[in-house]
Amino acid sequence: MALTKEAEQVPGIGVVGKPLSLRQQLVKCLWIGMWLFYLSAPVTDLIRGGHSTGARVLGALGLAAFVAWYLVLVFRTVPQMAVERVLVSLAVLAAQATVLSLSLGREWLVLFVYVSISSGAALPAEVSRWTVPTATALLTATAYAVPGGDAYLAGLLIPALMGGFAMVGIRAMIRTTMELREARATVAQLAANEERLRMARDLHDLLGHSLSLITLKSELAGRMLPDHPDRAAQQVADIEQVSRQALVDVREAVSGYRRPTLPGELAGARTALAAAGVVAKLPGEGGDLPGELTEEQESALAWSLREAVTNVVRHSGAKRCAVSLETPQTLEGPVVELTVRDDGAGGQAVPGNGLTGLTERLEAVGGTLSAGPAGPAGAAGTSGFRLVARVPLGSRS
Repeated sequence: MALTKEAEQVPGIGVVGKPLSLRQQLVKCLWIGMWLFYLSAPVTDLIRGGHSTGARVLGALGLAAFVAWYLVLVFRTVPQMAVERVLVSLAVLAAQATVLSLSLGREWLVLFVYVSISSGAALPAEVSRWTVPTATALLTATAYAVPGGDAYLAGLLIPALMGGFAMVGIRAMIRTTMELREARATVAQLAANEERLRMARDLHDLLGHSLSLITLKSELAGRMLPDHPDRAAQQVADIEQVSRQALVDVREAVSGYRRPTLPGELAGARTALAAAGVVAKLPGEGGDLPGELTEEQESALAWSLREAVTNVVRHSGAKRCAVSLETPQTLEGPVVELTVRDDGAGGQAVPGNGLTGLTERLEAVGGTLSAGPAGPAGAAGTSGFRLVARVPLGSRS
């Protein structure tokens, strides 16, 4: 039975596995070093505990061996270390902690906390859920065998249990995070593959027949040219007509791929305004959008939103921008009304700055565009700017 490769190569927090970069190594060292703070009790006992010189030397060597074994276990670099080897290492740690505690006193009981933590960090959950309570039980038995150890027991039981199971939880959280990242990458790859397949199918459907016809007519024109130049000329004219139609079809297909959508432009507007330091108020990017717009109408509104937000970011100097999307009822029927209002410098709409193109797009789908000052100038001399794009509601094609 071996640990999985994913569990061995945990980035970031790094309590299990080999770090993948210098930054991850530093994070891992800091995380492990934080737990070494508990060694202050046995170190202080070595210095001020009244032990003989021989006991101090042996205690220092034992503590150094314990720490080295512990660090090797939690900071190991061997991939797919077998659970049996980890259990043997934990048994060695537990034996060292027991011998040092019985020999030098209750201050050394804290070593069992490291046994519990290392078992939670180095073993899978199905094993560590048994080893952590076992290490805590061994701590309890040793504490009652050491003079005065029961007084220290209350302060060590919770760190041993919580520390060990905290490592189990962190390990599971990191594994879940890695699985989610892999799942996201897989979904993105599948979406990209599906889009490529869709484009390939569309281009095949658009150009397959046309290119086959062009090839056939080219061969016919080549055979007719010496004896029947007039018929060959007719074939060439047909080739030209088919080629032009194929070009139109490809342009329409590419235009469809590039057509902006309201959800996409709302998301882009939120990002652009936030990057420019403009406080944005936007409608929902999903369910709040009208569902009866044709693709051409939605595209016209999306272009209007993009142009308006671009002007807010580049020219207005605004601090706030509000975007609303409503469906009021008019005498001509229901319309979708996109309004973009800011508190910037304001002013009259200047033809030629993109508004002319927007007007033409909206008029092509039966819509209208109005742009100008949002209201009378305030104390700061600014009135803000407002752009309103309207399109009639239609059935989605």
